[in-house]
Amino acid sequence: MDPLLPYAERYRAHLLEKILPFWQQHSLDREHGGYFTCLDREGRLYDDRKYVWLNGRAVWTFSRLHRTLEPRPEWRDFAASCIEFLRRHAYDAQGRVFFSLSRDGKPAYQQRKPYSAVFVALGLVEYSRAFGVEQYLQEGADLFWKIRAWVDDPEPLGRPLYGGKPMSQLADIMVIALLALELAEATNDPRYDEQLDWCLRQVWYHFDDKLGTLRENALVDKDTPEGRFFCSGSVAEVGWFLLHVLERRPDNKTRDMLLGAVERAFDLGWDREFGGLYYFQDLDNRPLLTLEADMKLWWPHTEAIYACILAHKMTGDDKWLRWLERMDDYAFAHYPDPQGLEWFGYCDRRGNLTSTLKGNNYKGAFHIPRFLLFSVQRIVAT
Repeated sequence: MDPLLPYAERYRAHLLEKILPFWQQHSLDREHGGYFTCLDREGRLYDDRKYVWLNGRAVWTFSRLHRTLEPRPEWRDFAASCIEFLRRHAYDAQGRVFFSLSRDGKPAYQQRKPYSAVFVALGLVEYSRAFGVEQYLQEGADLFWKIRAWVDDPEPLGRPLYGGKPMSQLADIMVIALLALELAEATNDPRYDEQLDWCLRQVWYHFDDKLGTLRENALVDKDTPEGRFFCSGSVAEVGWFLLHVLERRPDNKTRDMLLGAVERAFDLGWDREFGGLYYFQDLDNRPLLTLEADMKLWWPHTEAIYACILAHKMTGDDKWLRWLERMDDYAFAHYPDPQGLEWFGYCDRRGNLTSTLKGNNYKGAFHIPRFLLFSVQRIVAT
């Protein structure tokens, strides 16, 4: 018997019974469209602004569920509400994407980063794949090429390149791979495979052969806080993203490097005194600029769980089962609400909750349903 099957059974039930009902019951704005993410433990609204990247992520989540798990009208309705709200309100006059909007869609805040646009594009592409709206696929593709240009030159976003070229960030490799893989699958346009190949080359700049893992930032002085910055959850996430890419664009050397980098990230990131993955670390054990560094957040653990499952399915090595058990035990002991739906997101180093909110401007219907869905599908795939 596959030792992962009990995880699949539990994760499917958790997804359908504990996670999705929270968002379906509490978050949709039936007056203006879109969905709210700033919800407390009981699902009550505490901030009615709508965060564009989280609405784009929700479009992806409910569209992907409808396309690959089972077609449910309520999932289509959820995705449709969010995508239409975004298409009406998310863009400024220059085609850039706002970070947040008022409840009725007025601009509230604009970051000088491409990530809101990334998840609008992701939502457009997946909605098109799920429901056959060709126009949205083209809109997502057009936005992808803007994002690709912004990664190389962020000045149009209002972030001038003082001192030359920008440093390379794992986040940028990840989002380009994320979008290019979806577009490659949807279109078979060879340009997207070229972008996937770029991601597989670029990640090698982040690999530190002495540490055996990936630095968050590359092409930057390693003796700076930015150069020493490390996030084990980020390594897990970009690792499994690129392992997906390698299923389309095989490269055994990069595959072995990524599997080793993820394993080493777990070894470096695991708190041996209190358990769980540190949020951020300094690779030289020097002080960090981020005060929340030693906290334990939900999303690094969701990414780690799926990375373990994927690695075990790819290699058959039982060391991934041992890491999976450790990650699963910690996550399910600390984040699910034992008295209600959904997960909490934030613990201190010792594992004590620092907040009982269920959603905010960074936490919505994405990391948890995605890891549950992907884990189930990877385990039961023949």
